Amino acid sequence: MADDQKQIRDEFHDAVNMTAKELEKFLQTDESKEVGQKSGGSGESTGHESGRRIVELLGTKVADLTDDDHQHMQKVTGYVKRHLAQGPSKNDVEDSKWRYSLMNWGHDPLKD
Repeated sequence: MADDQKQIRDEFHDAVNMTAKELEKFLQTDESKEVGQKSGGSGESTGHESGRRIVELLGTKVADLTDDDHQHMQKVTGYVKRHLAQGPSKNDVEDSKWRYSLMNWGHDPLKD
C-alpha cells in the first residue's frame, strides 16, 4: 500500500507543475473562476474547488496525507493527463479556456 501511495504522490507531483503560491494566486483571477463545469449550488467549478484542495495538499506533510487525499491526487493526475491529450480548442493556448482549466487543476501547459 505504501508503494502505491508513493507512486500516486509521484504522479501527482509530475502532473502538478505549479507551486501552491502560483495556484493560489491564479485561483483568485476571473479567468480561473470563469472556466469549468459548475458543481452543486455554490456556483464554483469542480476544477476551482479542486485547485483549492491541491493548494492544501501541496502544504501537507506526507505522513499526514489520508486515503482520501491520495484519491484526490489520483483524480488530479487523471484529469491533467486526459485534458493534455485533448489539446486546446484553438491556436491561442496562452489565453485559452483549455489552459485556464488545466491551471485550476495545478498544471500550466506553458510552464516547463
